[in-house]
Order: sequence, then C-alpha cells, then structure tokens
Amino acid sequence: MILQREWFWASAVELAPLLVGKLLCRKIGDEVIRARITETECYFGEEDTACHAHKGKTNRTEVMYGEGGRAYIYLCYGIHNLLNITTGVEGHPEAVLVRGVEGAMGPGRVTRLLSVDRSLNREILSPNCGLWLEDDGYVSKIVKGKRVGIGYASLSDQEKLWRFTDEKYAK
Repeated sequence: MILQREWFWASAVELAPLLVGKLLCRKIGDEVIRARITETECYFGEEDTACHAHKGKTNRTEVMYGEGGRAYIYLCYGIHNLLNITTGVEGHPEAVLVRGVEGAMGPGRVTRLLSVDRSLNREILSPNCGLWLEDDGYVSKIVKGKRVGIGYASLSDQEKLWRFTDEKYAK
C-alpha cells in the first residue's frame, strides 16, 4: 500500500520510528527499486538545536515548514545528498532523515543506491515523481539511540533518543 500524503501529517517524533520497516521506492526508467528502511532520525522544529530550521526559515529549510510528505534533500559535506521526509503540519518545521535501508547503511549510501539527488528536493512523495513509500505490513522491533553527528546541538538535544533502528541492524 502506498503511503498517502496525509499519513505524513503526524509529528516527526511519532513517525520516525514508524518509518523503520517501510519500503522506500524509487522508479528509474522502467525499473522500481524497493528498499526497506532500517534506520531513521527525527528533527523537530526550531526548538531542536540539531534541526536545520533551528535558526528559522531559509531558502534551504523552507520545505520543512510545509505540510508533511515531501522530500527534503540537501548536500552534506559537499559530497552526499541526504534524504529527509518532511512531516507534521504547515508552519512547524520537522523532518525524518533516512539513515539506512537494507543494502545501504548510512544516509549517503541510501541516496546513491536509489539515485536520489537534489532534483527531487521539495517533491511530494508519490509515484508521480518517482520516489514514494509503501507499507507491506512488516513491523520492525525498534532500538532507540542518540542521533549521530550533532555535536553542535545543545547537550539536551544531543541526549534525545531520536535515532530509531530495526534491531536486526543495531550495532
């Protein structure tokens, strides 16, 4: 079952663990690649010092302020395109970073495996743009952990257990 846009209108805190186990789908030409999400991280609003929108709306973060269900893709370290899924209601910036899928652990590897680049930034997740999510009924057992690579955030935000991993892939 394809996840409809309204499914993404819940908060990132709620959806980040629920996205683990869903299928991230990418259509390239006539081929459809389906990869099960194994790890996510939550970023939740201007109040979260680890969130890109912490300092307010910019051209880069504007997509996070809309209704959930869009791709937020940015370049990290000038090398890696990273895929986030916007969540929540209009006006509150939030998103879930896809950190891993079966066959590609690490957010840069995810986008390389699925040929996801910034041309898909701001697109509504659907077969129409070639990037969407499906639910086939699989349920993951979740392991919570601290988010990765956010040393710039406040200590309290660094301590939040907002990384969610399928226990089969937890280290």
